Amino acid sequence: MADRPSVLFVCVHNAGRSQMAAAWLHHLSGGAVEVRSAGSAPGESVNPVGVEAMREVGIDIAAERPKVLTPEAVRASDVVVTMGCGDSCPIFPGTRYEDWELDDPAGQGIAMVREVRDDIRERVLVLLDELGVPAAGA
Repeated sequence: MADRPSVLFVCVHNAGRSQMAAAWLHHLSGGAVEVRSAGSAPGESVNPVGVEAMREVGIDIAAERPKVLTPEAVRASDVVVTMGCGDSCPIFPGTRYEDWELDDPAGQGIAMVREVRDDIRERVLVLLDELGVPAAGA
């Protein structure tokens, strides 16, 4: 792992869970981790309820856009986290892979999306600890 670890969050549409996870990791690492997110079939925009849920905790993801998953993004990442959506990623030696089983917030109300948001935050804190990166703003 480089001096600055890199993490890629992957979900099919890159519109909800992976966007929230990327935002949490960027926020909680204070920029000490290089963060990416992508999807195998990116949506047209980020889930507006996810945007609202993240705004409630002071994180603005409104300007984010879903991005396509590429082998290059996987290769450039130390850790690849899939978000419980059955996405398949290219496998590269030396890369750590995790799957976080999370409910899909697509089409759900704010209460359910808040639960997913908070679950992701806790998992990101564990990931930071495992990477040896102190959490900022926790």
